[in-house]
Amino acid sequence: MNVVFDLGAVLFAWEPTRLVQAHLAQHAPTEAAAAAMGRALFHHDDWTGFDCGTRTLDDAIARMSARLSLPVEPLRTMLEGLGERLEPIGVTVDMLEQLVAQREGGQPLRLYYLSNMPASYARAIERRHAFMQRFDGGVFSGDVKFLKPEREIYEVLAMRHALDPEQTVFIDDSAANVEAARAFGWQAIHCTAPAMLPSQLQRYLPVSTTLSVSNPRLLA
Repeated sequence: MNVVFDLGAVLFAWEPTRLVQAHLAQHAPTEAAAAAMGRALFHHDDWTGFDCGTRTLDDAIARMSARLSLPVEPLRTMLEGLGERLEPIGVTVDMLEQLVAQREGGQPLRLYYLSNMPASYARAIERRHAFMQRFDGGVFSGDVKFLKPEREIYEVLAMRHALDPEQTVFIDDSAANVEAARAFGWQAIHCTAPAMLPSQLQRYLPVSTTLSVSNPRLLA
């Protein structure tokens, strides 16, 4: 069985509303305004071009600033080096480590990632977080110039690692990305609450593979 993880909001906290509140509060004084600004910033070609490596961060910031009438410096402070500040989600990292242990114990498991992430952020998390070395492989959008939910990025991972679609389950917080994976022939889980993921994933795994959620830290 192949388990393919998204990273943002699955293995790493990704909270655009909180980013806006921390760096652009005077331009989005309420939670609703911050959420709307987060969508305006990150669900637009200004950002996705940077995400898939076709636009520099400087260009993305200049475009965001002009389009949304925002000052450049807070945008730069928010976005520059953000990969260094992405923090792991304990419950799913612990689940990944359980899967690694079972793979190393002989279970027929292979672990991959498929992430929309700029190359500079990707290099930062690879450097900072040892669990990124536990995967059997993976694809970052910033390295291949394709983005989920484009079919091509799923094809890149599948071809590199000869993934059997019927033996592949994909985990993502985006409904569109999940639907694209299913259209590609994979099984898929829409992850809306990381604490629920071990029980969601369990039913896709070999019967001899078990995931524990007994660690109190997982339930915090």
